Amino acid sequence: MTDKICVGAIAGAFGVRGEVRLKSFCTEPADIANYGPLTTEDGKRSFTVKLTRPVTGGLGARVSNVNTREDAEALRGITLWASRDVLPSLPDDEFYHADLIGLEVVDTGGQVLGRVRAIFDHGAGDILEVIGKEQLLLPFTRAVVPTVDLKAGRIVADPPESDE
Repeated sequence: MTDKICVGAIAGAFGVRGEVRLKSFCTEPADIANYGPLTTEDGKRSFTVKLTRPVTGGLGARVSNVNTREDAEALRGITLWASRDVLPSLPDDEFYHADLIGLEVVDTGGQVLGRVRAIFDHGAGDILEVIGKEQLLLPFTRAVVPTVDLKAGRIVADPPESDE
């Protein structure tokens, strides 16, 4: 498990006075402002975030030391990370994506399927991308993924039968 969790990203400038368009990865998007200061992934830059208004595709925000549209635009694509210890603890059946990346995935018979490379959320629920001998996209549901054991670093999956 990592000591930092990605909680959002700067999607670009909003307006002409240094406001940014912020994409929050938090369950409650506005909570991103409560976990600061936020840092870049490498920890070299730190930002305090003050939300200003909802905007199309995210939130309008002011971040520390950003005063012009050019400053804001220069931050486009920067991911924002919070220290794990300021984030809420999760129920037993919820996980931070960062904790799932890299876990070994085995089927119900113990056969290794691969490792989790990414988690996608296209609105209908999370999908685990598992890379092994082949790429698998598994719905992250209790039926398909009955066991996640973070301590053992392993996920047990029961992939749906393929139509091939």
